[in-house]
Amino acid sequence: QVQLVESGGGLVQAGGSLRLSCAASGRTFSSVSMGWFRQAPGKERDFVAAISAGGGSIQYADSVKGRFTISRDNAKNTVFLQMNSLKPEDTATYFCAAGRVNLTPPVAVFTTSYGYWGQGTQVTVSS
Repeated sequence: QVQLVESGGGLVQAGGSLRLSCAASGRTFSSVSMGWFRQAPGKERDFVAAISAGGGSIQYADSVKGRFTISRDNAKNTVFLQMNSLKPEDTATYFCAAGRVNLTPPVAVFTTSYGYWGQGTQVTVSS
């Protein structure tokens, strides 16, 4: 079993930056893909970014490409999401997710590909 805890959310002005962290427990962390998703009130949970087990394959939603960077430190069981040039549209609860396996790129964008989820951390971007 993998347990995930997100941190680093907060309130920032448009154009600012935040770095989210996701601390994972469990023996399988280094063997599975990790993803970040976000959900605004009343909206669906949307894909943000994903990274393969070894960090060699990375995917981003078009809406965040060029602004967000996902990375992981397998030695510390931690995945990060560096968010730059934040926009009010980025306001959401951000969730860290762990795949049950090392996901192939075509399926890494789907919530159903992930078996474990954190509680979420709130990101609010003011205009």
